[in-house]
Amino acid sequence: MRGVIGVVCVLCMLLAGCAVGKKEAKIPSTAAPEKVMPQEEKGRVVGVPSVEEKVLTPQEAFVKEVKEVYIHFDFDKYNIKPNDIPTLNRIVEFMKRHPDVRIRIEGNCDERGTEEYNLALGQRRANAAFKYIVASGISPSRLETISYGESRPVDPRHCEEAWAKNRNAHFVVISR
Repeated sequence: MRGVIGVVCVLCMLLAGCAVGKKEAKIPSTAAPEKVMPQEEKGRVVGVPSVEEKVLTPQEAFVKEVKEVYIHFDFDKYNIKPNDIPTLNRIVEFMKRHPDVRIRIEGNCDERGTEEYNLALGQRRANAAFKYIVASGISPSRLETISYGESRPVDPRHCEEAWAKNRNAHFVVISR
């Protein structure tokens, strides 16, 4: 029985062409090189949008790339805070990569103060962001500013947490 098993094993290895320890020599080919095909990833070709993938509008691309489209200000202030510099830098980089994009900077305030005062303060906030972006190399013709004062609150509540959210400059893509 053992002899039969041994013979069967040897025959199997011979028929299968056991190549243990063998290295194939690479023979240069004179044939045209094969086309390199895009890789597949989870059922779709990488680098080629699927039918289901949506082409992003300029505003959607802006929000996706920049992530935050607000910077915030302290009470009664319009100076750019250090923690908002990364957001402004992402806006600048986005605009450099998309030279046909224009952005509106909307200055906003909390509900405290008169309407006239808040409109002026909102404009100073929008202008502060405008100056930073222009100083970073973006043409002023690609930007516009407006103040909404207290008329467009992000958070309608009447507390310090809401007021802090409402003291902002908001960035919006207006054209491509």
